[in-house]
Amino acid sequence: MVSDKTKPGKLPGLRVTGFRACGVAAGIKKNGRKDLALIVSDKPAQVAGLFTTNSVKAAPVLLDMKRVKKGVASGLIVNSGNANACTGSDGARKAEAMTALAEKALGLKKGSMLVCSTGVIGVPLPLEKVTSGIPAAVKALGYDGIPSAGEAMMTTDAFQKSGERRARIGGREVVIAGLCKGAGMICPNMATMLAFFMTDADIKAPLLAEALKSAVNASFNSIIVDNDTSTNDTVLAFANGMSGAAEIKAGTREFREFTALLTSLSVELAQMIVRDGEGATRLVEVEVKGASTNEDARKAGRTIAESFLCKTAFFGGDPNWGRVMAAIGRSGIRMKEEKVTIEFNGVKVVEKGLDTGKEKEAARAMKLDTLIVSVDLKSGKGIDRVWTSDLTYEYVKINSAYRT
Repeated sequence: MVSDKTKPGKLPGLRVTGFRACGVAAGIKKNGRKDLALIVSDKPAQVAGLFTTNSVKAAPVLLDMKRVKKGVASGLIVNSGNANACTGSDGARKAEAMTALAEKALGLKKGSMLVCSTGVIGVPLPLEKVTSGIPAAVKALGYDGIPSAGEAMMTTDAFQKSGERRARIGGREVVIAGLCKGAGMICPNMATMLAFFMTDADIKAPLLAEALKSAVNASFNSIIVDNDTSTNDTVLAFANGMSGAAEIKAGTREFREFTALLTSLSVELAQMIVRDGEGATRLVEVEVKGASTNEDARKAGRTIAESFLCKTAFFGGDPNWGRVMAAIGRSGIRMKEEKVTIEFNGVKVVEKGLDTGKEKEAARAMKLDTLIVSVDLKSGKGIDRVWTSDLTYEYVKINSAYRT
């Protein structure tokens, strides 16, 4: 079931030992809102990252992909309002300049900062505004500044997205805090999204990367709003070891616990992205079980979640199970129509491939702001789930005027 934790909200007390953050207005956005963020560790942190699979990659992504390989970073600088994507050699120069300016202002080693940008593609980054905003950002840095940094990352987001997990690992309390942005242009293999995790756990970069990949596969790689993959998608995790807990080692119970915490937080944030969904009114969880393989279950779930016909039916609260059945049929998986069962929020509308006559009951059940679509193919043990949103009038309105 979908957790209530996906509902809009923020944690003003969000803190992780040794991490300072802030968000300020540098004038990059036309509306004057916060658009420049810093996140900095008091000591160099182990770092891991995952990036967009789009062949067209923004300048900050290309720079971060190189720097993450070192496995150590001191933090990152983030701007919203401009993606610095499809900007050629000028964009590459400006991405590196952003990190250099932050490093100098913070007294950090050259090449120790990462950079992310989000916003309109193809527009030159106004570096002079970033330059003028950095002194204010450095001054605003604080140990309670993570929510402020989250605010500065927002573009079409309707609300901030942040969360935390706490547990005793290695004999001490360990904290993982996360924040992300994203609402539209959301597709598996990440999305138009940025997500950053900060932890005071002691874990080396290779293991952190392993945990992050597992968490992202179960969360940000399992959400769909409109089946578009961005040029800027980035997920970064920083671990500074300042909790004083023992180092987390491979193959241990502590590593499994850490991975489970990171995954749980990632799922919570991913669900927030879908619930935001640029005009979305419903969070839809599509669970497919009984498939021949897990891969078949994923294909079927994705096809349902990507279908405009299904998504508009979800918006209208219409239990039009024929659209779901048709999506499964064209997904390319092995299935037998006469075995399929479909439920909307627990109301069985299809059994053995045939209508159950419970359309009115299902329509009432679909009025909730969370919809669970359960499909049982009864053909094996394969199972998977994805999250999507409904498709609304507001989505068209927002995206038809995004640049204006």
